[in-house]
Amino acid sequence: MKEDIQIVVITGMSGAGKTVTVQSLEDLGYFCIDNLPPALIPKLLDLIEAGSMNRVALVMDLRGREFFEQVFSAVSLLGDTANLHTHILFLDADNEKLVSRYKETRRSHPLAPDGSLLEGIEKERKILEEIKGRARHRIDTTNLKPKQLREEINRLFSSPEEQPFTVHFMSFGFKHGVPIDADLVFDVRFLPNPHYIDRLRPMTGLDKDVSDYVLKWDDTKNFITKLQDLLTFMLPLYKQEGKTQLIVAIGCTGGQHRSVTLVEHFANLYEQEYNVHRSHRDRKVGGEER
Repeated sequence: MKEDIQIVVITGMSGAGKTVTVQSLEDLGYFCIDNLPPALIPKLLDLIEAGSMNRVALVMDLRGREFFEQVFSAVSLLGDTANLHTHILFLDADNEKLVSRYKETRRSHPLAPDGSLLEGIEKERKILEEIKGRARHRIDTTNLKPKQLREEINRLFSSPEEQPFTVHFMSFGFKHGVPIDADLVFDVRFLPNPHYIDRLRPMTGLDKDVSDYVLKWDDTKNFITKLQDLLTFMLPLYKQEGKTQLIVAIGCTGGQHRSVTLVEHFANLYEQEYNVHRSHRDRKVGGEER
């Protein structure tokens, strides 16, 4: 095998996100095989060596539990050599979330087709303890949305030139707490507050009347100019450093008016140059900003 070959073994708790993971790896150019019996791995290696596949992802879960005892010897066969690099990716989630996901899909658990769902989850967790300990990568999907899981897969398994640099602009209200995952936080509570205008109070920064009000002030214009200058300088340097996502949080008092307006402004400003996401953590209909 002349080219470096990457093999990702995807395993973990049923309902923890294997489908999204496989789709993400397919998008990265991996040849994905779902529920491959471990006994067939030697044949797969022969095919890889004879062919042109250099990125392969294998899903191994308890749908094929009669084969699962062979997983450890199969993973040892894969191993790591000068040209072959194997990564075990273990997907997990807490019991409450797994129960919720099973109820949403109305599926039965592979280890509890006629019994207690929670008992099946606990039995599976015990069986998977050893392979979880061997995993190079573990992802807890309890609080991850599918989009966030895809971003994590991209971060782990795409090459640097493939990794998109995403700028996430987030509005929030200081009275609800500062976002713990923010990289940069800017406080705009010094700007005139639409909350004190009766007709604007029930609206949010997504409404044109509120946006026009926030953006018309000289202080707002000066702030935008200075922050734009700072971000235009910093963003290419973050990307050059290898960072794949930067979260820029802009906060006002309640997260309804000023912060929402400015997040929309900066997201629109940079979306032609970067992969931009926007979110409004505390925006509510009826405007609660103080």
